[in-house]
Amino acid sequence: MLSQVAPLRGLRVSSHLISSFNLIPNTSLKNYPLIIYHECFSPSISAAAIEAHLKSVGVVEPQWRYTMYSTTHFHSTTHEVLCIASGRARLCFGGEDNPGRVETEVKIGDVIIIPAGVGHRLLQDLDGGFEMVGSYPKGKDWDMCYGREDEKANVEAIKDLEWFDKDPIYGDEGPVLQVVYDGT
Repeated sequence: MLSQVAPLRGLRVSSHLISSFNLIPNTSLKNYPLIIYHECFSPSISAAAIEAHLKSVGVVEPQWRYTMYSTTHFHSTTHEVLCIASGRARLCFGGEDNPGRVETEVKIGDVIIIPAGVGHRLLQDLDGGFEMVGSYPKGKDWDMCYGREDEKANVEAIKDLEWFDKDPIYGDEGPVLQVVYDGT
């Protein structure tokens, strides 16, 4: 199964810390970064093959295949792993009005590790048919938050979430294992 995954040694990774904005905490609570593994999977990969790989590593459970919502939202109960299974898209992380937001283009084969609390949304499906495999750490259920006043208790709960103890794609090694919570 690893033959469809880029060798870790040559993997291009980008990492972003995003300041809180309005009632969207982004990476401010635990300083776990938004991480993108560029061209992690082969461009010929299928959604089924991505799901099989994730299941074989055993860190996250694939739960859906879909595009990304076009409304900024975040999750307070779990971190999220999104594997691009088809197409290309422009995405926004951190809130579209946030001066510290991250806007990026992703394509088939990319993997996005979104820490709990990071706002995200689809800006544009560039080719039509943009689809991801959405996965979450085993035993975790996701919720939907939008940065509203009545979600403050949800935001507080993010502080109790642990980071990954294995990489969702590479297992015992990988970029998520280089993240250290600095206590701020």
